Amino acid sequence: MKLYGDSQSGNCYKIQLLLSFLQGGDTDNYNYEWHPVDILAGETQDPGFLRLNPNGKIPLLVLDDGRRLSESNAILNYLAEGSEYLPSDAFERAKVLQWQFFEQYSHEPYIAVARFIAKYLGMPEARKTEFESKQQGGLKALSVMDTHLAKHDYLLGQDFTIADISLYAYTHVADEGGFDLSRFPAVSAWLTRITLREHYLAMP
Repeated sequence: MKLYGDSQSGNCYKIQLLLSFLQGGDTDNYNYEWHPVDILAGETQDPGFLRLNPNGKIPLLVLDDGRRLSESNAILNYLAEGSEYLPSDAFERAKVLQWQFFEQYSHEPYIAVARFIAKYLGMPEARKTEFESKQQGGLKALSVMDTHLAKHDYLLGQDFTIADISLYAYTHVADEGGFDLSRFPAVSAWLTRITLREHYLAMP
């Protein structure tokens, strides 16, 4: 497999983190080639990349038979099929999707965008108002997670799944977007539990 992405992108890191858990220390399982893509240099809009993904976004997974899959959570669901990280029960799978939709609509648009403005762009004056406007939505998402995780070890209860991986990616670097994680003790404890799991892979 080939994985195209940016190592500092949470959406790309999600895939790398899952693959690390799936490999379980055996790199012959779920082996892949990493192809770095520079977003700021416009490489996602290069004709060669657009032939692979006309939407011009990363991550992009190219299977060994040439089939291509984009959108981070779709890739997670595909790779996790048949593993302990994706429940077989229909309702539990729907709960995974529920948290992934939460991540894409209520979490990522605030926390990831604020981080992008601050970390990738260096907080340009023209984007400061937008940065500030993302804070309330991000704090609300973290509060929702904190309330839930105060009663559960992981998002689906006792089981660690790709729902956790989806939300871990941008949550663990939320401070880079201006969010004080010390205000959310249950979220902070959840982050620590994930880092202590065997075969955990840190963001470079």
